[in-house]
Amino acid sequence: MQNFSSINMKAGINTIPLGSVPEDTAIALYKAMLRVRMIEEALISEYHPADEIRCPVHFCLGQEAVSAALSFLVKDEDYIFSHHRSHGYYLGKNAPLRALFSELYGRETGANGGKAGSQDISYSDKHFYSGAILSGATSISVGTAFALKYKKLPYAAIAGFGEGATDEGVFWETVNFAALHSLPLLLICENNYYATYSPMSKRMAVENIAQKVGAFGGKNHSVFGNDILSVYMSISNALEEIRSGGGPVFIEVFTYRNNSHVGPEDDSYIGYRSAEEMAFWKANDPIVLIEEKLGADMIARLRPGFEHDIKTEIDDAFKFAKESAFPATSDWQMLNYHPETPLADSLLKEFASGNFNQDQKDHIPGPY
Repeated sequence: MQNFSSINMKAGINTIPLGSVPEDTAIALYKAMLRVRMIEEALISEYHPADEIRCPVHFCLGQEAVSAALSFLVKDEDYIFSHHRSHGYYLGKNAPLRALFSELYGRETGANGGKAGSQDISYSDKHFYSGAILSGATSISVGTAFALKYKKLPYAAIAGFGEGATDEGVFWETVNFAALHSLPLLLICENNYYATYSPMSKRMAVENIAQKVGAFGGKNHSVFGNDILSVYMSISNALEEIRSGGGPVFIEVFTYRNNSHVGPEDDSYIGYRSAEEMAFWKANDPIVLIEEKLGADMIARLRPGFEHDIKTEIDDAFKFAKESAFPATSDWQMLNYHPETPLADSLLKEFASGNFNQDQKDHIPGPY
């Protein structure tokens, strides 16, 4: 299977034709990607110089296809777990924009009361959770998938992560366990080739992750992640198979991050990506490609109205966030302990550091 991140960039990339999905579906997917793009660009423009957003933010410009496809394919009862590049997946689970912006601004009306920020934002009413622990999305999702199967619920657990997460041993434990128990789990690896600044070629002897996943017995597919139609069809087919009891599916989505690893600042000065490479991927940007398929006349007719609607929504979210109050002084005890778990909280409070045996040679005494 060809790795789109290491192809001859002069050769170009083939995508599937527009007729592969209904035209109204293609238009809806286009608007969904445009919405994610405009939201991210608006947040980038507001981050500095105001400095009112005080949390680290990992933007997803260039990687909008997966979240756009998911927004039309997930059920409310499905679970999505995301890595730290969370905004697209949050929007893909159709969680409210006002709550996203308020969370980034640290306001009490945020999705998590202004206490989680971008990397760890969640919205439990929509069954969406993100986190900064590398490969955490995979290990939590497999437990959720196990629970769904155990309870005989007809839903899916979905994990979105980068290829850097596959450098972690827990990822392969997840793949093995999911395949062994035929769990309703969709693993989506957005392979943008770089783990922060480290290319795959410096980290893996064999770069084809999907092929390696197949060795564990799970179904696996590779897809060009900047072709929204290919992504949509691939995820749609995978979820249909999973919901019919077919077991887990792994999709390796070859895509590219147009922005810096973290924050709105440009990190190209580091020199980890060539100008030629970046120019190639911007020419094969997912929004550029779908606009080419839909045609200049249709885009000229549709895009102004789409942009107006999205900008209105963004302006409302900014206004709501900035006018919302900051959280009241927190009860830090309640952020760490809970009255419904007295035994666990007692262990957390009472375990003394003096009881810890650094040599691990003897039994460690403690209140358990």
